[in-house]
Amino acid sequence: MAEQVAPEWRPHAVLGALMMLDTLLIDFAPAGPWDSESFTLGVIGLTGLALLYVAWYRVTFKRKGLIPWMDLWKDPSGSSRKLLGVGIVTIALAWLTGNPLQDHMPDPAGLVLTLIGLLMVLQAVYVMLSIGPLADQE
Repeated sequence: MAEQVAPEWRPHAVLGALMMLDTLLIDFAPAGPWDSESFTLGVIGLTGLALLYVAWYRVTFKRKGLIPWMDLWKDPSGSSRKLLGVGIVTIALAWLTGNPLQDHMPDPAGLVLTLIGLLMVLQAVYVMLSIGPLADQE
């Protein structure tokens, strides 16, 4: 079988980083059809996050896709512990963003970070259970 060429990730990373830079620092957004600059800025930020995720997926797994299936992981045990730690840190960062730093960040930033952190924790717990107590006994 021929070696598969990894998909291009750089355009996603650059465009996602520029969109996040606009959302967090520049704050440039048209009013859009909904007549709200802040809503447009949120859409730009979420699109930037999605593009950064796609770039990360392509770099990490060397394939197109969005879902990090467990059979793609090289070290599920170690990676799940790292993912759990990063998820907990993301949830703590979400609390900071939504409370003490609320005046300096977009209003829904804490909610978005909480969602991302909870999804990370869910994925990590799923992998830990799949390789531990719920693993197939062969």
